[in-house]
Amino acid sequence: MIEVKVPDIGDFKEVDVIEVLVKPGDRVAKEASLVTLESDKATMEIPSSDAGVVKELRLKVGDKVSAGSLILLLEAEEASEKAPAIAEVPRAAQPAPMARAASGPAAAMPAADTDMRAEVVVLGSGPGGYTAAFRAADLGKSVILVERYPNLGGVCTNVGCIPSKALLHVARVITEAEETAEAGVTFGKPVIDVAKVRAWKDDVVGKGTKGIAGLAKQRKVIVVEGAGKFESPKTLLVKAKDGKSTRVAFDDCIIAAGSSVARIPGFPYGDPRLVDSTGALELPDVPKRLLVIGGGIIGLEMACVYDALGSKVTVVELMDGLIPGADRDLIRPLEKRIRARYEAILLKTKVAKLDAQKAGLLATFEGEGAPAPQLYDRVLLAVGRRPNGREIGAEGAGVKVDERGFIPVDKQCRTNVSHIFAIGDIVGEPMLAHKASHEAKVAAEVIAGHKAAFDARTIPSVAYTDPEVAWMGLTETEAAKRSVAYEKASFPWAASGRARSIGRTEGSTKLLYDPASKRILGAGMVGPNAGELIAEMVLALEMGADMDDIALTIHPHPTLSETPGFAAEVALGSVTDLYVPQKK
Repeated sequence: MIEVKVPDIGDFKEVDVIEVLVKPGDRVAKEASLVTLESDKATMEIPSSDAGVVKELRLKVGDKVSAGSLILLLEAEEASEKAPAIAEVPRAAQPAPMARAASGPAAAMPAADTDMRAEVVVLGSGPGGYTAAFRAADLGKSVILVERYPNLGGVCTNVGCIPSKALLHVARVITEAEETAEAGVTFGKPVIDVAKVRAWKDDVVGKGTKGIAGLAKQRKVIVVEGAGKFESPKTLLVKAKDGKSTRVAFDDCIIAAGSSVARIPGFPYGDPRLVDSTGALELPDVPKRLLVIGGGIIGLEMACVYDALGSKVTVVELMDGLIPGADRDLIRPLEKRIRARYEAILLKTKVAKLDAQKAGLLATFEGEGAPAPQLYDRVLLAVGRRPNGREIGAEGAGVKVDERGFIPVDKQCRTNVSHIFAIGDIVGEPMLAHKASHEAKVAAEVIAGHKAAFDARTIPSVAYTDPEVAWMGLTETEAAKRSVAYEKASFPWAASGRARSIGRTEGSTKLLYDPASKRILGAGMVGPNAGELIAEMVLALEMGADMDDIALTIHPHPTLSETPGFAAEVALGSVTDLYVPQKK
């Protein structure tokens, strides 16, 4: 009798059994699915280690299992030849297998002068990289995923999107508690346990990275840790921190090596009080005075966090406005709110000098209305990111890299070398995880022989500040530069019952549309959860919706999500939640 147990499922433990696919008496083939498990990250089917007849089940739906848990007892195939044949339990709309072994002898055998070989090698494991690796594996390719750091997930998962949103959630709870006093409920001053906040943030990150590692194991994606550089058009040399080198050969490669923090020359980078976004997210403490250099999305998100935690924040921005890529009417409510909370916002100003002193970092300013030199306990440098195109030995493979470090690609994400693809930050703006993940699937599908191309009509942008700012498609600034004809319809959140009920009426939603066809060209919104609301407008643009389509879509009331519908009614002259004089 064979004991069939749960195999290695990565770092997952106590995973729920949500479906049992066989019953006693069933004949199962080797690798046939037996049970379905569900973790907080993925759903996976566990295959049979042997062929035979099921004699006894040792678990049921609702049980929790880990690696090594007994699933069932199986009578070996040889002893059960007379057992009635039972087909494998049919699966409705069964997805592609969660794991695939390397296909073909070429995929399994490394070349004589290499240590490993795969049909597809992915360089970088951020949202673009791991998506590309997993999609290629799901399409039957053998895959090696190269990552320089111990944890998968890249900047976004480890030191970017995810930890920042965890801390922004904490910040939002703090500020909402403060502002609930206007509704008659007053809380005491919050006690900030920095170590516990940091641990909670790290736990959020850890669950994500472990989940990604588990998904890689389920798909038989081999992970090689180390910094990879091209040696030739068909090989990568991966150097680990311990000095060990691994030479990896491939048929096709997807470059997903991302970007790095941009720096201003001459600053005291050896001083731990000068940090980039990664250092700020580590949350070593809450400084009394914080200077944020850069009024873009990253700088303002971290400013929101530290302001809520108790720092006196100053933001300095070289341009004449915050978040330069967004229209000014969307930024005004954000700027008004944070000017009232922060120590200072300095526009058209730069930090000309930063001196490390015992008592702090002394910043010297230049520009319109620049203040006298100021001393800060910590300085956050957030002046953008630069692509890593020059750090991967691209010349070794003949891959073209432009003067800024970007790798040019076509709509199939293919570089000038036909079997090498590139995705994400390294191929150009906007440097956003959701762009990278969509490009990743295109590259993997093209490699697998599918007809695929990256043909997005728009890529939405979101600042997870308080209030949030989100926009997509054509902006008014862009329309003016390109001389594009448009009309605009706006709906103020002061007229939204939902916005009034949460005490946040400073927001607004606007739509830009074609004057003749009334088709949507762009949209923007500012207010709580704007980042969640923008997705409907992205879909509207992709589907070629016009103002009638949006206005006639019944939105739930009272919600912030109905504000785009109201804005469309403004465009059509049919709005009743505002009084808009009819055009004559």
